[in-house]
Amino acid sequence: MIKVVFAEDHQALIDGVQSFFESNEEIQIIGTANNGEELVELVKKLKPDVVITDIRMPILDGIAATAQIKKKYPKINVLAFSMFDQPKAVNQMLKAGAHGYILKNSGLKIMKEAIRAVAKGKKYFDPNVILNLEKDKKNKKIQKKGVLSRREKQIMGLIAEGKKSIEISEALFITKFTVDTHRKNMIRKLGLASNTDLMKIAVEKKYEF
Repeated sequence: MIKVVFAEDHQALIDGVQSFFESNEEIQIIGTANNGEELVELVKKLKPDVVITDIRMPILDGIAATAQIKKKYPKINVLAFSMFDQPKAVNQMLKAGAHGYILKNSGLKIMKEAIRAVAKGKKYFDPNVILNLEKDKKNKKIQKKGVLSRREKQIMGLIAEGKKSIEISEALFITKFTVDTHRKNMIRKLGLASNTDLMKIAVEKKYEF
């Protein structure tokens, strides 16, 4: 039996999760908390196998609570449970010692899978969280490859507006040849494969134009 302590500041959500696992023979919710301070005390008292915690909670947030729990009880694995999928939030929880990260809108079946994995000491991430982490890593890699000049940023801004090379040349009072040369340089600097990739980067506004 995997013993779980669950922290969440919305009681209705706690009730729903408890109801789902009520008849489960493998996973048991042995305690719940509505803030990080209660969570830390509950873990001290109950010594669960897995802790599931929201990030945004009153008194003590999930990140600080996780750090305290992992410092005192390194063998208890923590699963983050949040509506926030931003890489910054995920990385803060991982730095605090969490073994996994799932989203509140992912469903209870995902939670069950995550609990099983984390209980075995494995890492578990919601599929959408993985996509965002990979996207963030790719963006950082692109930004690291080369810094665009002022003129190149101007051109990227116009590309983002859907303008063609001839239109960009007219807007900036330069030749179409010069615009195309800048395009080639930007593709090289950013490690891209084609003008299509350049358009995607421009539209997604990876740079401040």
